[in-house]
Amino acid sequence: MIDLFSGLDAWVLVSLLLALTFVLAFEFINGFHDTANAVATVIYTKAMPPHLAVFFSGVFNFLGVLLGGVGVAYAIVHLLPVELLINVNTGHGLAMVFSLLAAAITWNLGTWYFGIPASSSHTLIGSILGVGLANALINDIPLGDGVNWQKAIDIAMSLVVSPIAGFAVAALVLIGLKWWRPLSKMHKTPEQRRKLDDKKHPPFWNRLVLVISAMGVSFVHGSNDGQKGIGLIMLVLIGIVPAKFVLDLNSTTYQIERTRDATLHMSQFYQRNAATLGEFLALGKAKSTDLPEKFSCNPQQTEPTIAALQASLQGVTDYHALDAEKRVEVRRYLLCLDDTAKKVGKLPGLDAREKADLEKLRKDLTATTEYAPFWVIVAVALALGLGTMVGWKRVVLTVGEKIGKQGMTYAQGMSAQITAACAIGMANVFALPVSTTHVLSSGVAGTMVANKSGLQGGTVKTILLAWVLTLPASMGLAAGLFWLASKALA
Repeated sequence: MIDLFSGLDAWVLVSLLLALTFVLAFEFINGFHDTANAVATVIYTKAMPPHLAVFFSGVFNFLGVLLGGVGVAYAIVHLLPVELLINVNTGHGLAMVFSLLAAAITWNLGTWYFGIPASSSHTLIGSILGVGLANALINDIPLGDGVNWQKAIDIAMSLVVSPIAGFAVAALVLIGLKWWRPLSKMHKTPEQRRKLDDKKHPPFWNRLVLVISAMGVSFVHGSNDGQKGIGLIMLVLIGIVPAKFVLDLNSTTYQIERTRDATLHMSQFYQRNAATLGEFLALGKAKSTDLPEKFSCNPQQTEPTIAALQASLQGVTDYHALDAEKRVEVRRYLLCLDDTAKKVGKLPGLDAREKADLEKLRKDLTATTEYAPFWVIVAVALALGLGTMVGWKRVVLTVGEKIGKQGMTYAQGMSAQITAACAIGMANVFALPVSTTHVLSSGVAGTMVANKSGLQGGTVKTILLAWVLTLPASMGLAAGLFWLASKALA
């Protein structure tokens, strides 16, 4: 790790370490901001003592980050066009990083302080979008180029659909439990259990399900939200010291050959489907010299991009052999070819088998660009795990008692947690960032409606207001901070 930062100017090194500290602080805050949601039901229902629930939640968050991969991380990174990050000078790169982090941390702390289950995911994504749009406005870049809008739309859909699905599925699960065991003790609230049965804890099997599902939510939360922290750190590293992080310098000769072969096979794929793709990709029309001096991703330049990439990787067995400028070029070529392949995969003319082949080529193509050093994963896992162990009390009461007009029953807790664990786990499979906060709190709300308990209008309005305001507020805050920082650098 240490050698990766050698040779940097002192002020760049200090700024980089400060930026990494900000990211880890964001993850620490994310830990105690969102973990309250993961353990709220298990604490409220007294299935586990608070100190044990929070400790084990921290452990499972840690494991979730370590084992979660990097798919969601790069969904975050790709919100901004990579060339936007690696073409700005170091000063502007620092301004972008600190602006989005300061905005995200400020909003997270504010909503946590008031006990509002707001979404760290919305906050982070809004901050990134705000910085991207502000950068476009300041530098006279078309707004369409300031943000990867296709990726933003995909993420927005996952953020909107997941809580709606959480509400509906949790409600259906509770209805199923009531139909299956209508007279079961699992339909009691902790208060009713204490008064009627003189028992402090849930029935054994209900308690076991509550504990297991809570740890499941913690694990998938670590995997999904931890990857957002990994993506943030890679955003920092690529933006501030691109030469050392645009490519995985630890890639083996086999991995580099696999990347090079993927470009050749992709070229053959396009030629094989020339009748369908010829016009979209301008096959046979572009020359190898058609790449513009200021490189930009354009499907019409696919053939020249493939040729340039193959030339750049010719005979390369170790990325250390490439100079800094060449590494940046190689990453640009790889990401643009991947972006074009993604667009091609959505065209109606290709059959399902061809689209599957193209998806495999995309994975090979990005094998050495979509990565995270092990030290990054461990650092984020520790920050999230430790953050989990503090600050949980403010949100637990909101989730347990203030969403519905009566306290949460054991069956409601199980329904909401099982739904949240499954929904977030599915999002991880498809590399989509979702909000643990919104999925779980909407699941609780769904069970309240299904239980005919009614909802507390004030709390629901506050949660919905935070849901609606988080994205534009974090966008505006990050954009404003970046504008001020840019003025200071001018």
